[in-house]
Amino acid sequence: MKILELAPTPSARRVGIFLAELGLDVPREQLDLRGGDNLTPEFKRKSVNGRIPVLALDDGTHICESVAICRYFDALHPSDQSLFGNSPLEQAQVEMWNRVLELNGLMVAFQAFRNLTGFFKDRERFVEAWGSESRERIIEFLPTLEARLEGRDFVAIDRFSIVDITGFVLIGFLPRLEIELTDAMPNIRRWHDAIAARPAVAALLASQQ
Repeated sequence: MKILELAPTPSARRVGIFLAELGLDVPREQLDLRGGDNLTPEFKRKSVNGRIPVLALDDGTHICESVAICRYFDALHPSDQSLFGNSPLEQAQVEMWNRVLELNGLMVAFQAFRNLTGFFKDRERFVEAWGSESRERIIEFLPTLEARLEGRDFVAIDRFSIVDITGFVLIGFLPRLEIELTDAMPNIRRWHDAIAARPAVAALLASQQ
C-alpha cells in the first residue's frame, strides 16, 4: 500500500492530516506534476480523474479523490471518535459542512488559482476572468465560515472532524490567491491557530517545510 501524491498540494495535505490524526503512517511516492507524471498512460490507468492523491492498494486497486481515501481509512480503523461523525446527526452535519466548504470554498479556490496563474496552461484551457470571479466568490464566502465559528471550537460538530481539515487546508491556500484574513475574521483566525497547534497537524506541517 502507498499513496501517490505531491505532499504540499492541498488535496495531498488533506489526506496527510487525516492520516496523521488517526496515527497512521502510509508510505508515499512523490510525483512531479509540472513534469507531467500525472499525464502518463500508466498514471491515468490508476487515477480515473488523472489527479492526485491516489491510494494504491496491495491487490492492485486504486482509489482517487481525497475524501474517498479518507473514508477508506476511516472504515478500516473504526473509532468512537470518527472524523466523519458517529451518530446519524453527526454524520449528516459533517457531510453537510464538508460539502459547503468544498463547493463554496476549496473547489472555488482551486479554480481561482488555476485560471489566474495559468499553472497548467500547457494541458488545459484557462480563463483569467473566471479566475478573478472565483477569487471574489471565495472572499464572499469567508463571512459564512466566520459566522459559523462564532462561539465554536470546530466547524461541523462539537469535536474535530474532517470538516476542520477541509477548512484548514482552504485557509492555508488563501495566500496563493493573495487573500488575507482581515480583522473582521477573528473567529477564523482563532480556529485556524488552534487547528495548526494540534500535535498531528503541527508535526505534518513541520515535516513538509
